[in-house]
Amino acid sequence: MPPAPMEQPSTQRTDRADASTGAVASAPLAALGQVPWSDIRDSTGSAAAIPKLLHRMARGDAATARVALDELRKRVCQYGFVVEQATADTVPFLWELARLPHVTCRPQIIQLLKSIADARQWESVAAVYPKLLNHHENPAVWEWRARQAVRARRGDLDTLLTEPDGEIARATTELADALAE
Repeated sequence: MPPAPMEQPSTQRTDRADASTGAVASAPLAALGQVPWSDIRDSTGSAAAIPKLLHRMARGDAATARVALDELRKRVCQYGFVVEQATADTVPFLWELARLPHVTCRPQIIQLLKSIADARQWESVAAVYPKLLNHHENPAVWEWRARQAVRARRGDLDTLLTEPDGEIARATTELADALAE
């Protein structure tokens, strides 16, 4: 079996400018297959269902996308906690979906990115109980990686801040403020 790709999805872009037209050609969620979802965990166990949820968010009607986003939130950042290791791998796809005009739950996706960027609960616990950092499964590291994944794509804020939709602009401003701290 070939080894898993070493690339970090948090810095990958699946949209590329076409050299002849300058237009962005996009294959939504094209890099999903590069993440070994069944080998990593979300709050329910295997993170294998995350790609399906992301696809439903990308292609579903408003109700379907919202249900998928709510389920995804429970799996990666519930109650403001980064709950498992899959969060950092999910972040670049959230950024991608936030930029796609046809996605119906874009403001909520941006709010989820802000929740991930703000998450410091495990870091706070580790400050009081440093032995947490010695555990094989270290939630403080998951949290840090997830925050770094959000920060890695902060260049996408410029595009989102120009959105005419007030809800998207408001959520993006809040995310930008969180990343500025």
